Amino acid sequence: MSTTEQTVPAASAAAPVPAGTVGSAAARSASSAAADLVFTGGAVYTVDAARSRASSVAVRDGRIIAVGHDEVRDLIGDRTEVVDLAGRLLIPGFQDAHVHPVGGGVEMGQCDLSEHETLADYRQAVRAYADANPDAEWITGGGWSMEAFPGGLPHRSMLDDLVPDRPVFLPNRDHHGAWANSAALRLAGITRDTPDPADGRIERDADGEPTGVLQEGAADLIGRLLPPLTAQDQLAGLLRAQELLHSLGVTAWQDALLGAHANISDASAAYLTAVDRGLLTARVVGSLWWQRDRGIEQIDELLARREAGTRGRLSCTTVKIMQDGVAENFTAAMLSPYLTSCGCASDNSGISFIEPEALRRYVTALDAHDFQVHFHALGDRAVREALDAVAAMRAANGWKDTRPHLAHLQVVHPADIARFRELGASANMQPLWAAHEPQMDTLTIPFLGAERAGWQYPFGALARSGATLVAGSDWPVSSPDPIQGIHVAVNRRIHGADAPVFLPEQRLDLHTALAAYTAGSAYANHLDDTGSIVVGNHADLVVLDRDPFAAPESEIGATRVSETFVGGERVFGR
Repeated sequence: MSTTEQTVPAASAAAPVPAGTVGSAAARSASSAAADLVFTGGAVYTVDAARSRASSVAVRDGRIIAVGHDEVRDLIGDRTEVVDLAGRLLIPGFQDAHVHPVGGGVEMGQCDLSEHETLADYRQAVRAYADANPDAEWITGGGWSMEAFPGGLPHRSMLDDLVPDRPVFLPNRDHHGAWANSAALRLAGITRDTPDPADGRIERDADGEPTGVLQEGAADLIGRLLPPLTAQDQLAGLLRAQELLHSLGVTAWQDALLGAHANISDASAAYLTAVDRGLLTARVVGSLWWQRDRGIEQIDELLARREAGTRGRLSCTTVKIMQDGVAENFTAAMLSPYLTSCGCASDNSGISFIEPEALRRYVTALDAHDFQVHFHALGDRAVREALDAVAAMRAANGWKDTRPHLAHLQVVHPADIARFRELGASANMQPLWAAHEPQMDTLTIPFLGAERAGWQYPFGALARSGATLVAGSDWPVSSPDPIQGIHVAVNRRIHGADAPVFLPEQRLDLHTALAAYTAGSAYANHLDDTGSIVVGNHADLVVLDRDPFAAPESEIGATRVSETFVGGERVFGR
């Protein structure tokens, strides 16, 4: 028997067995009942500890029962579906450890600006949507890019002539700011005398008048006035997103915000409806939103939501804490001030949304209740504050299998790199952002300064330190396509771009990048019987149209998903 073959007896085919179990001839005989599904005739990259390869995989009752070579074909029976890989590559399903599917899916059905890049295109899309929806009380949707405007800031006047009589509210692509017209500002009562909220900023012109751009918590001044999404709107958005994600090979994800925040409605009910109707085909972990204007008293509510929201393929076992904003609007929390346009130090070091001592208390209490904590930590101060909170929880509670993870990690002080491994905090990467593009080159690097700009997205350093790497997209902030993320993680350059390589010392090899999107994210999601192709695991599998290991790294981004399976059931096929 080949050393890469693994089998499980028929009587236990539906139950997990230890990864790496090598079957004997007797075990193979016991497993002789026909498989439901066999993949053969190509390459199989198992993403196991040995980075082993096989050429055939058998599935029964939604679980993998054999991994090997020609001998696996013995499990093909009269009713077995055989997938001829025909030179293609079979891998574990991708998992997105930080994504906003319901919001992304809803926006796809609204005034969606995400596929456009210029002011002229945005204006045309807004006009077309307004004309097509004359009875809509609000014009909303979003997805505009800051790089389309000088200084990253549009103006209300750019919307006023298009829609003068109805409020317009359009969050930007990263959802840390929003663009509103004058009608929306009037409806919200926002004037030159309106103070900035503690967790946000109203952009103003030289005369102090609001420009129509609202950063971070200030967006809620208008967002809270939006008509609430109906249950049907949210369910439709979830199903639209699920279809898209499956087409990109995503079989599981962690929804990074379940709860009401700014203009975001709680999507928990949509997930539960999908579960109850048998419509949720992905495996989903829900990150319950921590309300930063409240304290530890909300934990009882989170416990109740965890119990009510965990059934079927949905597990609401995580709490999301957003500790800072983003660098482009100077709300990411930094250890030292941002620079001004002249290269001088400003008086702004960003915003820590939760006071550090309180953060340590909250995280320790959540860990004591066996919640995983999922941090938004983008600036180097926020990263340090989150790691300090993890250290406090470890000191108070001991080491528990709650698997905290920090998402985004745009700027990480070198002194904090080793702390991820030391504290058991996973590094949740959004690799698509680690490349030279206008938002990075014009709105970020000049305001960070040379040294701090060199600390951005230190994936290579984290990997070399022994940190656990997981990966996500933050869609609809950026593309949900894992293959494009893997391409940038390996090349530090967007596929097809001729820009310089961004901090080349932080590149990952393809094995490490692919593992982050599969086994790594499965670890973060507590889906321990997924993420690798080993006997006993769920048959959450993806067929790629080629083997990216067999081509130059510069061509990784040309790879496409041919088929996606969850629990042995095909959920996407070209």
